Amino acid sequence: MDTAELPAAPARRAVALRRAMRELGLVATLFLVYKAARVAGADRASTAVGNGEWIWRVERLFHLPDEAAFQRPVLSHELLVHLANGYYAYVHFPATISCLIWLYVRHPVRYLWTRRMLAGLTAAALALHFLVPLAPPRLTALTGMVDTGSRYGPAVYGPPDTDALSNQYAAMPSLHVGWALAVAVALIAVTGGRLRWLWLAHPLVTLLVVVTTGNHYWLDGIVAAVLLAVVSVGLPRPAQPTSPPTRGRGARTGWPRQRLRAPHAPSGHPPARADAGDVVRTSGAERACQPVGSGSPACQFSSAVRSRRDRGRQRPRTR
Repeated sequence: MDTAELPAAPARRAVALRRAMRELGLVATLFLVYKAARVAGADRASTAVGNGEWIWRVERLFHLPDEAAFQRPVLSHELLVHLANGYYAYVHFPATISCLIWLYVRHPVRYLWTRRMLAGLTAAALALHFLVPLAPPRLTALTGMVDTGSRYGPAVYGPPDTDALSNQYAAMPSLHVGWALAVAVALIAVTGGRLRWLWLAHPLVTLLVVVTTGNHYWLDGIVAAVLLAVVSVGLPRPAQPTSPPTRGRGARTGWPRQRLRAPHAPSGHPPARADAGDVVRTSGAERACQPVGSGSPACQFSSAVRSRRDRGRQRPRTR
């Protein structure tokens, strides 16, 4: 092994560590800006409740399902209520962060595109939060919905008039639904097979949970999906990898197997040994001989061709 290459590995690890810390700091900064912006626009309760009542009437005009009618059967099963509250409280951020970490490690190009998509969606959502403050159904008396978090637990929010850590009047769009849909889109893009569409279960369950818990209207999730589509269309498409895969064995990656072959020695000289750099691709006939054996017609034909080729190379040249 060449000792001159030894310092390269620690250097690469140091560069990778610095890049990871930079990405972590960037994501943390975006999250803090998001939280600060939400809190900054939390002083318009009366306007938010009025907008909530208007959204409720618009949904009835378009014959969307009644959120209260959807919540009512779930309230009779306390276990389902606890599961919905737990999903709302404990799955949103961990699922998004886990997806970003996995993409950063395994699919850096898709990670960058997903990070930009989430940042664009969050920025658009914050603009709507400022322009259209909206009380969730649980804080709008006209809906008749129950605040399942405060009644059954676990609760994410405190009383809205004393809650200084969050803006509870920022229901539209639902970033729970938007981020869950972004995670599903990213994971579908990097996984294969028909089962990859099961990732859509995450945003679907999230939509049902945010409505059941009284935290969002149906329109909040619809607007989040529309914003995500607009943001993703405006982003440049991630570059597709053009080089062949470098990990795994040839049988697993789909690339032909490789083998070592000793370089041809001139006539009268001993055959040279194969060096570590003498890696060549086997031909189609040679690959056919490996699983079948030397007695197959393909192998006999390949052996005859190689023998004739070697005799031609070893024949002395006449001038």
